[in-house]
Amino acid sequence: MATFKVEGGHQLRGEITPQGAKNEVLQILCAVLLTPEKIKIENIPNIIDVNKLIDILRDLGVKVNQLDEHTYEFQADEVNIDYLSSAAFKEDGKKLRGSIMLVGPMLARFGKGYIPKPGGDKIGRRRLDTHFEGFINLGAKFRYNKEEHFYGVESSRLQGAHMLLDEASVTGTANIVMAAVLAEGITTIYNAACEPYLQQLCNMLNRMGAKISGVGSNLLTIEGVEKLGGTDHRVLPDMIEIGSWIGMAAMTKSELTIKNVSWENLGQIPRVFRKLGIKLEQKGDDIYIPQQDSYEIESYIDGSMLTVSDAPWPGFTPDLLSIVLVIATQAKGTVLIHQKMFESRLFFVDKLIDMGAKVILCDPHRANVVGMNHKHSLKATTMTSPDIRAGISLLIAALSAKGTSIIHNVEQIDRGYQNIVERLQAVGAKIERID
Repeated sequence: MATFKVEGGHQLRGEITPQGAKNEVLQILCAVLLTPEKIKIENIPNIIDVNKLIDILRDLGVKVNQLDEHTYEFQADEVNIDYLSSAAFKEDGKKLRGSIMLVGPMLARFGKGYIPKPGGDKIGRRRLDTHFEGFINLGAKFRYNKEEHFYGVESSRLQGAHMLLDEASVTGTANIVMAAVLAEGITTIYNAACEPYLQQLCNMLNRMGAKISGVGSNLLTIEGVEKLGGTDHRVLPDMIEIGSWIGMAAMTKSELTIKNVSWENLGQIPRVFRKLGIKLEQKGDDIYIPQQDSYEIESYIDGSMLTVSDAPWPGFTPDLLSIVLVIATQAKGTVLIHQKMFESRLFFVDKLIDMGAKVILCDPHRANVVGMNHKHSLKATTMTSPDIRAGISLLIAALSAKGTSIIHNVEQIDRGYQNIVERLQAVGAKIERID
């Protein structure tokens, strides 16, 4: 288990470029299974979760050609369907939450899709009903092996259908879309997720020959086609990483420029950070964050306390609430953090309290943060990263704290952030990795 040693209290300065978006690339990689033709994907991040999925594709028989560090070519012309029933897949598939999105493309093209109960962050219940109800609506037969926690769907040819999703699940929508593009007839998906990453998937599929309309809305219409072809695709910058760097700059009173952020795809993110009092400037497609010795949380018009909560796109992404919470500990003012979607994502606040933060955990979904306005620094401590987003939040806290902090289980952070030690060292952070 690797560890970060972090000497806090140092200001950062310079430029940092966000990696490709993890939550997009996991969808895009699964989509290569929909065609026997070559697909080139650029801006793939070199992180654990993505590399695990690429390894699964290799084991499935997909030809993988790495052109440079972040560009790959894939060709799924000799897929080994039997691998889905193997002991190796049952072991490898459950280690990665994104492996669930293999099911839709496999079902659509090969008539069967299997998956072990997938893993990922321990952030609360993350049900799969939306995925499988969608496949059943398209005519697939569902089965579940309780002893092995193994799911399966099968169909000789999927049939288009109208469906109203019970939740605007991003991965659920992506999975159903990938199944529906090769189904017979027309599929309509209402209450579909409409995140930029899902828009990217739909636009890529359309370039491959799919017929998807309503992209960017919560009502998708998909006219099934007989086959799909190859294409080239470039992954968007990771909005969660962009938010992480904003938070890091604010907490360490640093001046940072975040390069090539794709402003038009950031949604509410700049607005929420500005409500916390953080100054952001748009310079071309970059974000410039000037050094700030203090930032003050806004109140509502009637003077009541600000609430920051997550919601489906175009609402604020739940993946940044942990970072907002940490930033608020050194703000001037008070804010209520309301994590609606996952019931365990706020359980890392006890570590912040140990560091001297003033946080009241009201219940599993809500935390009240009283900011200290940088008058009292957080104290260095030893802690363990429970998941990706809590891990990066604790790292941000450690970079702002007085003294040297130790963070264990940093493989969790590695799952979502590539070469983070080297990239932070390049802007002046005092951090080292101990394996």
